Amino acid sequence: MHAPPPRPRSHAVARAPLRRAVLALLLACAAVGLSGGPAPTADGGKGGEVTWTVRTAANNYGDDRSSFSYAVNPGGRVKDAMVVANHGEKPLELAVYAADGFTTDTGRLDLLTPDRDSHGIGAWVHAGRDSVVVKPGRSAQIPFTATVPEHATPGDYVGGVLTSLKQPDDAEGINVDRRLGIRVTLRVGGKLRPGLTIENPHLDYSGHLNPFAKGDATLTYTIRNTGNVVLTGRQKAYAEGPFGRLRKEAGRLAAPPDLLPGESWRTKVRLHDVTPALRLTATASLTPLLTDASGSTTALKPVEATTSTWAVPWTVLLLLIAAVAALVLTLRHRAHRERREETRVREAVEEALREQEKRKSARS
Repeated sequence: MHAPPPRPRSHAVARAPLRRAVLALLLACAAVGLSGGPAPTADGGKGGEVTWTVRTAANNYGDDRSSFSYAVNPGGRVKDAMVVANHGEKPLELAVYAADGFTTDTGRLDLLTPDRDSHGIGAWVHAGRDSVVVKPGRSAQIPFTATVPEHATPGDYVGGVLTSLKQPDDAEGINVDRRLGIRVTLRVGGKLRPGLTIENPHLDYSGHLNPFAKGDATLTYTIRNTGNVVLTGRQKAYAEGPFGRLRKEAGRLAAPPDLLPGESWRTKVRLHDVTPALRLTATASLTPLLTDASGSTTALKPVEATTSTWAVPWTVLLLLIAAVAALVLTLRHRAHRERREETRVREAVEEALREQEKRKSARS
């Protein structure tokens, strides 16, 4: 597809209690290099800098590809190759392997580390060798084969072919694993079921004390790829009051990253200058975008989700509360006064009846 190829990542296996802290620091500070471009550089440890690049081999699939992309039926097989070039001053020994891909929290494609099991690209793609030694200023071609199982389900599978260099860092007591690879996208033939859904929409409203001031609304929701192909989409969102009045459109929203089948992406949309229309309803709309093997993109049927919340100005709310409280007090006072009046009338009637009985008794 059109997502960026795998970027190099650094991970560490610590031999000290600081393992997690050092690992997080290495991940945060790792140099970034695109496949086909300059690789990250690292201290070789015993004299000099280590620099290498990877690129696709020139063959029947093309001469200048940014990644590997294939369409294969279940049971099919493809053969291709990756070229590794050593730009350093010493021989370079690299491990070679394939791994499944996944989308990170930042929206980039990353690849599983060797200690995690792969079930797609990482299990189907096998390099011609597990490691390679490249002399200074030279390059080496690494052939690989992608074999799709007979029982493979249709759809998209994404991963990469990687080169890896482990370097000891004696000062920190860790091994640093620097990786550089090329993305592999494989579409298994069969019925494609593209689908995105919007789940768990939620709307919050933040108003002001000024009853005439507008506030801010925050709409959050999760985009989930429920199909079997890689998808992204065009997003739109708006909020409106009762009967569709006082609509406020969100600005241009960034597209979610290319989501692999089964992946999800949390989205937050902020709407400013929203009129507090008592009851506020927000709608999120998503048009899935499907890219075929030729690179052509097709827009699919949009999906929507709505959610609502109260949007009442604080001063108006306080006035309403005060008015209700005053009404309750007034009704209570009126009821108390009516009860006292009823008691007074009843006592007066009873007194009059007693006086009447006394007069009757006196006449007798």
